[in-house]
Amino acid sequence: MSLINTEIKPFKATAYKNGKFIEITEATLKGKWSVVVFYPADFTFVCPTELEDLADHYAAFQKLGVEIYGVSTDTHFSHKAWHDTSDAIGKVKYPLVGDPTGAITRNFEVMIEEEGLALRGTFVINPEGQIKLCEIHDNGIGRDASELLRKVKAAQYVASHPGEVCPAKWKEGASTLKPSLELVGKI
Repeated sequence: MSLINTEIKPFKATAYKNGKFIEITEATLKGKWSVVVFYPADFTFVCPTELEDLADHYAAFQKLGVEIYGVSTDTHFSHKAWHDTSDAIGKVKYPLVGDPTGAITRNFEVMIEEEGLALRGTFVINPEGQIKLCEIHDNGIGRDASELLRKVKAAQYVASHPGEVCPAKWKEGASTLKPSLELVGKI
């Protein structure tokens, strides 16, 4: 069964954000667009490159009303230590959520049980708390924040323009499609 269009499950966790520990729940994600990015572990190799890329694009996500949440099975204490010691992670202004029990990671179906780590999972969640985008891939493959930003814009466009869909490589301002009988076989 796909997680697409399902509501996020209840959770409660502690995150590190801007020098403070804060509580995050499923209710925190509701009321605005959210991007939840699972990654395997702090103090690793591909993970800091991805989180730094998201940090470099964070203002653009914020401009769209989107909050980003980085999640791993590390503790919030580990997130703080990593933030304080890594130049790349030091740029991160969005919450880094600790999930040492793996509850959130399991809720989003990205837990590697035998390792106690998350797969690289990316989820775009609408203000109602429904998952609109879900990408899960091998931990050796890093993600691209600019491509994620494009997909968030497409998800927001489709949500605010019922009856329209965004074709491949759609960029903000480009033409969309209105599925209809007249379009069948003409694309």
